[in-house]
Amino acid sequence: MARLQLSLPDPILFNTRITVRIGDINYGAHLANDAVLSLAHEARLQFLKSLGYSEMDVEGLGIIMTDAAICYKSQAFHGDTLSFSIGLTDFNRYGCDILYQVNDDNTGKEVARLKTGIVFFDYPQQKVARMPEAFARRFGIDTGDMS
Repeated sequence: MARLQLSLPDPILFNTRITVRIGDINYGAHLANDAVLSLAHEARLQFLKSLGYSEMDVEGLGIIMTDAAICYKSQAFHGDTLSFSIGLTDFNRYGCDILYQVNDDNTGKEVARLKTGIVFFDYPQQKVARMPEAFARRFGIDTGDMS
């Protein structure tokens, strides 16, 4: 089976730094594979907050994650500060993909690349909703062109 390849986020829309916590470490004494997704969740929350949003309110709608993919590149350890660079791609009428590049601030080594797919979600109605036009416009996306 071919190895998963994820592109770097382009353009980079947001950067944040997160320190690896003791709870993020596995029995191998390095960053646990599942903890990378948890740290990306924190980075996504910070990105949304920088835009004045939350996961429950993006122009009146929530978001929900539809899929995730992670490519591990190198180890990280307790106390390391990781830099998360975030970009958006693959816009469609209901959502987009969030791309993350994770680097170790101290060594400069790439630790991981991630992709999380999101769709907009109307929580009161419990159904997927169209991407809000105001959100799309922030990133130069014309929702009229989406199929």
